[in-house]
This record gives sequence, C-alpha cells and structure tokens, in this order.
Amino acid sequence: MGYNIAMSSMTIAPPTTPPVWIEHPNLFTKVVADLCRHPVVAVDTESNSLFAYREQVCLIQFSTGENDFLVDPLSLADLSALEPLFADPTIEKVFHAAEYDVICLKRDFGFHFANLFDTMVASRILGRTAVGLAGVIEKEFGVALDKRYQRANWGARPLAAAMLAYARLDTYYLIDLRQRLKAALEQMNRLALAEEDFRRLCDISAGPSDPDPSTWLRVAAGQDLTAQQAAILDELCRYRDQRARSVDLPVFKILSNQMLVSIATSCPRTLQDLVHVTGLNGRQLERHADGLLSAVQRGLQAPPLHRTAMPRPDERFLNRLDRLKSWRKHTGEDWGVESDVILPRDVMEALAHAGPRRPEELAELMASVPWRLQKFGDQILSLINR
Repeated sequence: MGYNIAMSSMTIAPPTTPPVWIEHPNLFTKVVADLCRHPVVAVDTESNSLFAYREQVCLIQFSTGENDFLVDPLSLADLSALEPLFADPTIEKVFHAAEYDVICLKRDFGFHFANLFDTMVASRILGRTAVGLAGVIEKEFGVALDKRYQRANWGARPLAAAMLAYARLDTYYLIDLRQRLKAALEQMNRLALAEEDFRRLCDISAGPSDPDPSTWLRVAAGQDLTAQQAAILDELCRYRDQRARSVDLPVFKILSNQMLVSIATSCPRTLQDLVHVTGLNGRQLERHADGLLSAVQRGLQAPPLHRTAMPRPDERFLNRLDRLKSWRKHTGEDWGVESDVILPRDVMEALAHAGPRRPEELAELMASVPWRLQKFGDQILSLINR
C-alpha cells in the first residue's frame, strides 16, 4: 500500500498545447505512422448512442505521451490503416473500460485487437472501489476531470473547443496511469491475472448489427401479458423502430418501453382511448396517434405470440452453480475484490452446466483463463464433484 500512497501524491502537468484534429486522409496517414512507432498508445472513443438510431463511433482519441490526436471518423472514408495498430501484439493499447470501445470499433470498422491494457480492469483487480476514469485519475494524479460532456452529441459538427479538450483528457493520463497500475499489479502478484482478462477483452464479440426481432420480449421484461397483448406489443415495437429509423433517433426518444406496454395491455381502439392510456401531448398525438392505433389493429389481427417456456434448470446444475458462487464470493472477500474478478460469470456458468469430472475436462472449459485454472483449478474441481 505504500506504493499507492507515494505515487498518488505525484501530479502530472496538464496539457499546454491543443490536440491535433485529424479529418484529412494525408494527415491521418502520417498520424497512424507516428502512432505505430510507439510501444504504448492510449485509446478512447466517443459515440452517439443517445442521439442516433444506429450508434456509431464519432471520435477516436489517441495519446502517445508526446502528442494527443483526435481522429474524426465522420470525415474520413477509410480508417483501415488503423487495423495494423490495433492488431499489433508488440504495441500495447491502453483503454479505460475497454469492452465498450472494443465492441464499437469491431462493429463499425471490423478491427481486430491484440495486447490491450485496461486501466479499469486493473483497478478492479487491485481491489479499488472507485474505478470510473474520473475517480481513478483524481486518486492517482489529484486532477478532477470535468465529465459534463459524457452524454454529449459527439455526432454533431463542428465540435466545440470545450468538447475537444474534454475528449483529449480521456487519454491524456492513461499511459502514466497504466505505469502506476502495472507496478501495483506486480507488487501484489496480480499482473498475470490482469493480463488474462486483457486477452479476453481482445476476443470479445461485436454482437449483432441488426435489430433483434424479439424486441417485444425485452420491452415486456417480466410483465405478465396475454398472447394477444404480446402480438400487439410486437407491432408497437415495429412501429417505434420504423419511426426511429426514419428520423435517425434512438428508439427511447420516440416512445418509452413503459408507454408501449401500457398501450399493449389496454388495447385502445380510438383516439380518446389512446389519450386516456398514454397521456400523450398534442404534438405526440399528431406524430404517433395514427401509427399507434394502426399497430394495435395489426396486433389484434396477428397470431398470438407466446414466450418460449424456459426449461427448468437441472438440479445438479443449480447445486454446482450455488457452490461456485459461494466459493468465489468468499475468495473475493479474502482477496479484497469483487467476486467476478475471481471467476468470470461466463466461465462459472459453463463449469456449472458441464460439471467436469476430470482435470482435462476442466482445462478445456477454462482454456480462456489459464491463470485461474492453475491457481484455482483443484478447488473448482473439488467443488463441482462434491
């Protein structure tokens, strides 16, 4: 702990020159070449999920310790020159909370990743409780980051100077932060565990790009709907999605999930019924009344929809899962970390489902977490076969 106290008293000078804005291909090519000569590069992204039907990466920030670059994907038609940088195993890419950035970069540009360092993951493995970027930076450097633009519209152009300064600071401190956290991980003999999770981040899936046809199931959540109400809700979701697509807004800015459920369960047939159910104001009624009432009618004429009955979990699976949960919770308490640091949920559930009986079966299921296999494998196998 002495390391953390000593290091956190040190400060880093704030930037004195503006970041380099990149929107032209020639400059972009030069900047990518400059990035590739550095062994460690800090990276962050900004997207427009609160302002567009299909979220997209609107800004990519890089810091090298020498310069800070802001790359504008909305102006550059081809960002493929960044692929070798992200995929190069000899260049470490430092993110904070990399999962979302990696998913977005894979989804929008098809990039592949190798050699990441995630300062949030590192902080969690060290047992830190405040792991947001602002909290970590303030603890380590005594600098209070202004997060007012966290939910800003990064798809707007031009971006205000204050937004550019904000974006730049998301990577400005990351390389120095990585140095401190890596030293702390080494001091606590947890670097190998962190590197295991960094490798898992490289392999994370970008997920589907098209809307989920079973959106109504998520919108309904755990609410009790009849099969016909479910069909109505499905049509209402389709209407909302079509409107959101046409005006390029996220679906929640068109109509809320709860409003759709209220309409589906009350099944309004007239404008007066619709007003009574939803409380829509005049402008909303002008925009949506006809579409919503038409969706209700289509739902009434559609075949009823039923939730697929989930099979009852096997008792042996549940017992194994309970034992693993209890073990990782107590082990996490001993280590001073959250339980999923000890064993990621996906690995835990795979082990509980499969119930491996032999070391080689366990090794196959824990292939993505070899450090944990070596550290905890005997305990896990004993728990599963109790």
